[in-house]
Amino acid sequence: MQRVILSDLSPSDRQRIVRRSAVVDPKVRAGVAAICEEIRTGRDAALVAAADRFGGGRPAGMVVTRSEMDAALASAPAEERLALETAIANVTTYHQVQMPEDRVVETMPGVEIARRWSPMRRIGAYVPGGKAAYPSTLIMTVTPARLAGVEEVVVVSPADPDGRVSSTLLAAAALLEVDEMYIVGGAQAVAALAYGTEIIRPVDKIVGPGNAWVTAAKLYVFGECGIDLPAGPSEVCVLADETSDPRLVAVDLLSQAEHGPDSPAVLVTADETLFDRVDVELNDLLERLSRRAILGAALVEHGLMVLAPSHEEAIEFVDAYAPEHATVLTADPDSDAKRIRGAGSIYVGRWSPESAGDYATGANHVLPTGGLARAYGPLSVEDFGSWRQVQTLTREGLGNLRPTIACLAEAEGLTAHRLAADLRFEAEGSS
Repeated sequence: MQRVILSDLSPSDRQRIVRRSAVVDPKVRAGVAAICEEIRTGRDAALVAAADRFGGGRPAGMVVTRSEMDAALASAPAEERLALETAIANVTTYHQVQMPEDRVVETMPGVEIARRWSPMRRIGAYVPGGKAAYPSTLIMTVTPARLAGVEEVVVVSPADPDGRVSSTLLAAAALLEVDEMYIVGGAQAVAALAYGTEIIRPVDKIVGPGNAWVTAAKLYVFGECGIDLPAGPSEVCVLADETSDPRLVAVDLLSQAEHGPDSPAVLVTADETLFDRVDVELNDLLERLSRRAILGAALVEHGLMVLAPSHEEAIEFVDAYAPEHATVLTADPDSDAKRIRGAGSIYVGRWSPESAGDYATGANHVLPTGGLARAYGPLSVEDFGSWRQVQTLTREGLGNLRPTIACLAEAEGLTAHRLAADLRFEAEGSS
């Protein structure tokens, strides 16, 4: 991991570290644009061709039948089914409290505005796959959609390099009663959800994380349909001090870095002695892990050990970095965690590993990356619907507002706006 001393950095160098972007490089975006246009015009034939070129398809075809899902659930080992059911139950419990409530406000006599929420009709959930399957992401995307009252939930996910689909993923889809599921991945899957093909009908919104190509595709189709946020490669930032257990610091860095070679893992501390101790633990733990090659690449290319001049500045750096995951392993983790505003999900203390939130606590693991935690939060029930303003005025209410409407309409030169109010009174013989 690269070592950085904050006090040696100029303000611009520090900004380059923290003000990274979730938006991928122009070459990837150009490649994605070409793929998306191929799918938009070529539809199913282009989708099949893209799967042949980039992978993610399967010999049995892209459509997953209900009987496939049910068969996978029926054959799932008891402990696996229990794990899925526990995760679904906890995600349901946490997200139930997010259900929006309609409100009505009277801004002045005779002027009533209702704020009403409606669920979407049809959403698409992208579930990463390929070299690893993510039934947990299926749970995180589908459960809040179901709670929101979405009519049709569509899932796309790629097969592994051998064209196989995770039975655990299919079992989770059965438990969640997914309406439609297609084995296709990458930018082509996002384009199919947005534009539609002969087999896949278009959706109102696409949610879920993915690699750089998926992220770029979501940005490309935005406007054709909605997206949650450009959630790119997973990332973690660990805040530690002289009291931290270096082995826990190391394992928490590794647990997110193993998602892929482009996953940032950042240690921030004011204790310089911690760097070497964590290095020792990283090397020891890597030998025990199956994805050590991916982990090694992530740590070399995107790993940082940041030495801050003080603990206060270490906290400030984490907050400015706005990581997807922030783990606090300090002497006073509760107090330090409360000072971090920019983070997708914060894990407090030695008994709170990121893996608990990724799988089982009930919190959502579809989170903002690339610093977007400054402006976005985790995927929630509200992401699967939208608000509308319903305005009802009485004669008295409009009468009271006429001077305001007339003045502002004249100031803006929009006289039809004024007439729309005045004409209602003229029509009944009033002035």
